[in-house]
Amino acid sequence: MPPMNIMMTLILILIFLEMFEVWWQKATTMEGVLENAYHYYGKSIFFYFFMHPAYYFILFIILYTQILNWWFIAILLLKTLDLFFKITLMRGLFEDSGDVNEEIRAILKEPLSPTLFLTGLGVYPFLLFYGLS
Repeated sequence: MPPMNIMMTLILILIFLEMFEVWWQKATTMEGVLENAYHYYGKSIFFYFFMHPAYYFILFIILYTQILNWWFIAILLLKTLDLFFKITLMRGLFEDSGDVNEEIRAILKEPLSPTLFLTGLGVYPFLLFYGLS
């Protein structure tokens, strides 16, 4: 277990990185979120991955602390599922000649709650704290 001041520093850095991700993805609908993400994905898939620094920061913390427990696995699993789910939807919406069915398109046009974007800020720092404790 790292000292408390290092733990708090790592958690604060994660919070700032999550705030950056919230900032560039923010939109009123899920379709808007996917359009924002496709802006980077269309340039390069590597650029899209680069726009998720919290993911790489978690990998850094795992290597730095040499701790890999269920809390860290949960963070990595949630972040990986989020990335690839969005990639699948973006490819279906913008690349594969609109390969998404109409029900899903209707859901993507529904307005999102502003607090939805703060979910990562509410979940990942706590998981990181438990993982480091």
